[in-house]
Amino acid sequence: MAKKTPEINATSTADIAFLLLVFFLAATTMNVDSGLRRKLPPFQPDNTEAPKYAKHNILRVLVNRDNMLSINDEVADVSTLKDRTVEFIQNRGNRSDMPDKSVKTIELFGPVEVSKGIVSLQSDKGTSYEMYIAVQDQLTAAYNEMRNAKANEKWGKDYKELDVEQQKAVNAVIPVAISEAEPKSIGGKK
Repeated sequence: MAKKTPEINATSTADIAFLLLVFFLAATTMNVDSGLRRKLPPFQPDNTEAPKYAKHNILRVLVNRDNMLSINDEVADVSTLKDRTVEFIQNRGNRSDMPDKSVKTIELFGPVEVSKGIVSLQSDKGTSYEMYIAVQDQLTAAYNEMRNAKANEKWGKDYKELDVEQQKAVNAVIPVAISEAEPKSIGGKK
C-alpha cells in the first residue's frame, strides 16, 4: 500500500490574504494630483466667431520658447506680472489705455464697478513647464490679492475666511478673466 501524502489545510489562507489586503488599503496613503483651477468656457462650434474686444481691455502675456516673458509687447520679468496684472485689472486712474469698467449691481455689494479686463496668455510649444507654472502662479496671486483686498475692504477678513455667499459676491466683483490660447511657435532663439 502506498503512503498518502498529508494535505495542507489552506482554508485560512484566503482569510489571511484578505486581512492583509484590507490592512494595506487602510494604511496606505494615495497622492492626489492637483491641477490649476480654471473655469473653462462653454464649448463653441468651430464656425463660431470669437467675440471682439477693445484692444485696451486685453493684457497680452506672451512666453516664448526661451522662457522670455512679454507683457503688451514689452519684455518683462515674471516677478512683475502679478503687480502689472493687478494694476491693469483695477485701473484705479481710469486711464483710457487700460480696461473699461461697467457698473453692476451685485448682491451684498450693491452697485459696483467691474473691470472688463481680460488677461490673454499665450505660450510657445517650447516653453518650460517651470516657466509656465510660474506665470500661472503670478496670475493666480494677482486675482487672490485683489479678492483679499475686496473682502477686507467689505468685511475685514480674507477671502478664504468668507462664507460661500460672500465669496460668490467677491467673485462677481472680481471675476477671473484669463484667456489661454493653445501653445504655438512664438519666437525666440532657434
